[in-house]
Amino acid sequence: MRNITDLFQALAESSFRSRFTLTGPDLVYYQTKGITTILVHGRDFLADRLVPACPANDGKQTPMKGHPFFLAQHATGSCCRDCLRKWQFIPKGDALTSEQVTYILKVAQSWLLQQAPPHHDPQRRLF
Repeated sequence: MRNITDLFQALAESSFRSRFTLTGPDLVYYQTKGITTILVHGRDFLADRLVPACPANDGKQTPMKGHPFFLAQHATGSCCRDCLRKWQFIPKGDALTSEQVTYILKVAQSWLLQQAPPHHDPQRRLF
């Protein structure tokens, strides 16, 4: 897995990855529900869409909108197994480990916190 600081430096150099921002309904959802809820949903999305060694519809399984975690995945190169390999140095072909899932959640959390600081969320889950 890639050092998170190095990852964000590389992502900043990508015109595609750096164009993602949390706006509109996704920002409202983030501000209303809080980062804890977003990350709980994110863990579920990862379990369903990325944890398997060969996920269904790999490369097309993460929508471009509809939930703040989806945007975080695209912005951080964690939307499919090819992007995980390219950006985060997580190889394809094996199911993701709990350590790798936690790493992806940390990366998404970092991006979300850069987008907008959370409102008061006393149960905020930080990795």
